Amino acid sequence: MTSLFHPAAARIRHRRLLRLCGLALLCSLTAALASLVLPVPPLQAQQKTQRVVEGQVVDKSGAALKGATVFLKDDHTLSVLSCIAADDGTYRFGQLAQSTDYEVWATLNGKKSEVKSISSFDTRPKFNFLLKIDTAK
Repeated sequence: MTSLFHPAAARIRHRRLLRLCGLALLCSLTAALASLVLPVPPLQAQQKTQRVVEGQVVDKSGAALKGATVFLKDDHTLSVLSCIAADDGTYRFGQLAQSTDYEVWATLNGKKSEVKSISSFDTRPKFNFLLKIDTAK
């Protein structure tokens, strides 16, 4: 009858324990080495996933239109953001997804500018649009 404390059984348990410890050590070394070797995306690459849309709202002669409402439509979710153009007619939308198509336009006193489109295939991080509203119509 074999006992747990029999010298032969103890040697077998000791060998199994050493084998398990060796496997555990090998796994942890492999994980540590992989974390050192695998490339980590730089911070710049992570920031390129967001875009900025900015520009100015002007009239037919190029004069800034203070107080125009600028709209940004997400063509995927159909949600619309808006902002009011500053005194110099400027506007800005930040932190926009790279993987989304957008439309941008402005309105003032019932008049509307041409709609500008941004494709998700366009990889530029920044878009600058001059939105013209013909206020004489």
